[in-house]
This record gives sequence, C-alpha cells and structure tokens, in this order.
Amino acid sequence: MGIFYPVLLGAGLTAVFFFFKFPYFLQDCRYMVNMLRVGSKREKFRERNYTLLDCFLDLVQKQPHKPFIVFEDKVHSYLQVDQESNKVARALQVHSGSTMALMLGNEPAMVWILMGLFKINCAVSLLNTNIRAKSLLHCFNCCTSSVFIAGAEHREVVCEVLPELKAQGVYVYVLGDDGGVEGLHNLAEKIQQQPNTPVPPSPRGNISMNSPALYIYTSGTTGLPKAGLVLHSRLATSSLFLSMVGVKSDDVLYIPLPLYHAAGLLIGLAGAIERGITVVLRRKFSTSQFWKDCRKHNVTVIQYIGETMRYLCNTPKTDNDRQHKVRLAIGNGLRADVWHDFQRRFGPLDIKEFYAASDGNMSFVNYTGKVGAVGRVNFFHSKVFPYALIQFDAVREEPVRNNKGRCVPVPTGETGLLVVKITKVAPFVGYAGNPEQTEKKRLRDVFQPGDVYLNSGDLLKIDHDNFIYFQDRVGDTFRWKGENVATTEVADVLDMLDFIEGANIYGVKVPGHEGRVGMAAVTLKENLEFDCRETFNHVTSFLPVYARPRFIRILESMELTGTFKQVKVKLVKEGFDPEVVPPPLYVLHESSSSYIPLTQSYYSSIVAGEIRF
Repeated sequence: MGIFYPVLLGAGLTAVFFFFKFPYFLQDCRYMVNMLRVGSKREKFRERNYTLLDCFLDLVQKQPHKPFIVFEDKVHSYLQVDQESNKVARALQVHSGSTMALMLGNEPAMVWILMGLFKINCAVSLLNTNIRAKSLLHCFNCCTSSVFIAGAEHREVVCEVLPELKAQGVYVYVLGDDGGVEGLHNLAEKIQQQPNTPVPPSPRGNISMNSPALYIYTSGTTGLPKAGLVLHSRLATSSLFLSMVGVKSDDVLYIPLPLYHAAGLLIGLAGAIERGITVVLRRKFSTSQFWKDCRKHNVTVIQYIGETMRYLCNTPKTDNDRQHKVRLAIGNGLRADVWHDFQRRFGPLDIKEFYAASDGNMSFVNYTGKVGAVGRVNFFHSKVFPYALIQFDAVREEPVRNNKGRCVPVPTGETGLLVVKITKVAPFVGYAGNPEQTEKKRLRDVFQPGDVYLNSGDLLKIDHDNFIYFQDRVGDTFRWKGENVATTEVADVLDMLDFIEGANIYGVKVPGHEGRVGMAAVTLKENLEFDCRETFNHVTSFLPVYARPRFIRILESMELTGTFKQVKVKLVKEGFDPEVVPPPLYVLHESSSSYIPLTQSYYSSIVAGEIRF
C-alpha cells in the first residue's frame, strides 16, 4: 500500500497535465469515433445501393403514422407523404427517366413531389425561386431538363420565359390554375385524379448510387449560376450529417431555410429522413414567428445561417426568450459576437457550426463549440480528406506558385485558399453541361506532378490551437442575405443600360451585417449621364433583392490587370465612405424608387445601424 498512493498521485497529476496540454483530446476522439461510425454506414449504403428514397420507404413501413412534415398547422405523416408521392409519380409517369426542373418554395408539396420523381427515376433540378428571365433560362438549360414544374405563385415568372420554353419543346406544369394560358398545364388537378396506391419499383430499377439525383445551383467563384451535380451517393452521404452532430430519432427539426439550397435539402430534409424525425417546415424565415413556432411544435433542433441568428438577436427582448426546448443549432456563417449574444439571450444551446459547399468535396464541423470557428484540424479527418491552405494572390486572383510551379502552403495563423485533394472518397463530379467551369475548379500539379485538388474559392485560417476559421470568398462571388451573388450576372444586367460603358461588381462590408452588400463601380459612355431612376427600375426588374447593387460609384476609367481582369481589391478597400470615394456616389433608395446621392450624414446613419438593409 505504501507505493499505491504515490503511483495514484502520479497518475492523477499526469492526467491533469495531459488534459491541460490537450484540452480537446476527448472531443477529438469522440469525433473520430463518429466519423468511423458514419463512414461505415455510408459504405453499407453503397454496398446495398440504398438510396434516400429506400430509407424513406422503410420509414413508411416502420412508422407510418409518425408526423413527418408540419406546415402551417397541418400535419402530414410519413404514410400520407408517401401516398401523395405515389399520386405524383403516377401523374408524371409519362416523363419517367427524364430530368425535371422544380421551381417551388418551402411547402409539403416540394417533399412529396421530390419523392414521387425519385420513384420514377427522375433527376431533379432545383431552381432558386428568386431568379427570373435570363438567369432562369440559363439555369433551366444547364441540365437539359425536358419538364418544368413551378409553384402557383411563380406562374407569372414562368409566363415571361414560356415562349422560349415552348420553342425548346419543354412541357410546363403549374402547381395550380393554369389561367387558361396556352402551354401551361395544371399539375395539381392531374395529381388529385390519381390513386395513392404504391407505385411499382420497376421504373427505378436502373438507379445506382452513381446516378444523378439532384442539380443544386451555386454561383461558385465565377460567372452565372452553375448546376452542381448531386449523385445518389452524395445525397445519401449528406443525409448522415445530422446523425454525426448528435440529432436523435425523437428530435423535432425546424427548417426555415429554402429547400432549393443544399443546407435546407441535403442536410435538413435528407438528414431528417435518415433520422426518421419530424420536420417543422417554414415557408420562409420569420423573426416574429421563429420562437413561436419552436414553442408550439416542441422543436429541439434548428437550422440557421449567420444572418438569421443576427435577426433573432436584434428583436426586442421578452420574458420568455429562454422558454423553449431547442437544444441544438446547426448551420454556418455565425459571427463570434452574434454567437455570444445568441447564447446569452436564448440559452446555452449546443451550436454546431460547419463549413461546406454544395459543389465541394469535404466539410469541417466545429464539434467543440469553440466560438467563431467552423471546424478543427483532426489527424484522422485530414488523412481521409487531404487538404491544405495555400497562398493566394488577391490582385491576380490565383494561387501563388514557387519557382518549381508548385503551390505554397501558408504558415499556421495566416489566411490561405482552401484546396482539397480529389480522391475516390472525396470526388468532384463537376457542373452539368459546363466542362469549362468544371475544369476551372480543378487545380493541377499543386504539390506533386499529376495531383489534382479542388479549388474551394474560400479563404480560411488555422490558428495555433488547430481551430479553423472562415475568412472570406475569392473570385467573382460574394455572399449577402444568405445568397451567393455572382458579380458577372449583375454586371451583365447593368451593361444592358444604354449609358453604362462597363461595370465592376464587388461586395463591401457594412457594420452590423453578415456577408457583403453589393456595390458597382461603373464607367459611362461618352457624353451620357447616369440616370438614377432608370437604373433603379432596371435592377429591380432584372435582379433579385439580394443581388441589387446597394451602392454605385462612377469611375472615369476602369482599372485592369495585365491580363485584362477588372481590379477589385482597391475598390473593396475604399468601400462606400463619401470621404474616401470621390463623387458621384449613389445609394439605392426604395422609398424614392431611385438611386440618390450618398451624403456623409446618410453614410453615418448606415454605419451607426440607424439605416438597415
């Protein structure tokens, strides 16, 4: 016994020292175990050719009467969603095996139409409900879709492009009254005429894990929206994310994010199906209804983007701010200050911030709860998904290479471009109908001759404690109001104006706002003046709200690089301060239906948060 206590004391001191030196050791181990568990399940899915639809159909048999979708006080069970999807499959069986474009908002019909189309071996192109005209046609044509299905509220938008769709032989459905418009067909009526009995599995007999399931649009780093191809294997893998971050089978998930985005569909809806849980679906995010919905439906897990959390923090405080059952929040883009404010006000929720992209080939998860981080360097994770942060030239907008032509890793603590090795485990299948942009995302000969990495287009930083932080986006895209804004698309719209010679679009930071708001630097054609009201009418007609340039400055000439690329770095740095930017400088003013000169007092009100966007 004489030696027992000294040994015990020594072991205790060693343990204390170890955990002081490596405070996240146990969390790292738990994460590795989770990764192994999820990886094993993913491989079983592959071996069995087990798709998300198969998972859903198993749940229908296992828990037919469990609530699946709760929407506007109506509850739809797993069995009811399945029966509705059977009617959809029968109504559209004549189009079996084709690619269909969906332009639907958040509603239960989106779920059963999706399941119904999977039942007849259709790939689904998910269109952003904010796009229109040229952008809408571009996105539709990316995937060689032969059928267009739109919600009743989008009938006018569809009618704007109907002549072009008819000329291509596209069959166009509206989920409601067709208004007697030639070329439109009432899908809702056709669905209701069908029996809800099970659909024979034969139409989907050829589906494999390598078959196309979805096309989700991303601005990426350049150009118009691109259709990222999501295979059934990727859809099944994404559905495991909720399991990995601790969502249980008795949780209730709140989805206020659009289902045409990867976060809402791949992580939210698909994850809910894999877990067999109830989804409270919101048509669109509402600060006034958020906590009311959560309390009413006993929500335990919420999805967010950084902006939504800030909106919630900016609402007036109430006595029942902490009276809810939400225990877990999953999302990305949460600023450190908002993170602190949210937990202080609404309670110590477990926040799982992550980094991912619909066209990416890996993700990070902040499994420790470190405020502000999007993930953590993990030895096992980095072996499965080799990645690096490399030096990036912001002026040339390209990676820095050394005298041997190889990319240069950044030291710990410095910002670099995230690149991820393309492997069998971390594939990159590219964009539909766009081999040029697909190849542009691939970086070759990065560290060794012949290696190929995916260019994420994002700048990240790893600190000395191995935590990963998102810093910024590069290229011709910035993020505003939770949406990616393609600067090329905005420039094309401005270039349509008779008096504009050229337009350089970029994002600028606004105090108190997540992301960057749009700003345009334009040059004018000789002897022509800038028309504030016409510009306002033009951008509001052709661009969604989040893509409209909030500020416009006039340049005498456009500065270009040696390779004739527009220079953005200086413009971004100057921002929209009237004391820095020489006049004329304008701000979009909705109440005047025009752009108006940006005065110093108006600028001060924006910076002080008195005027919000």
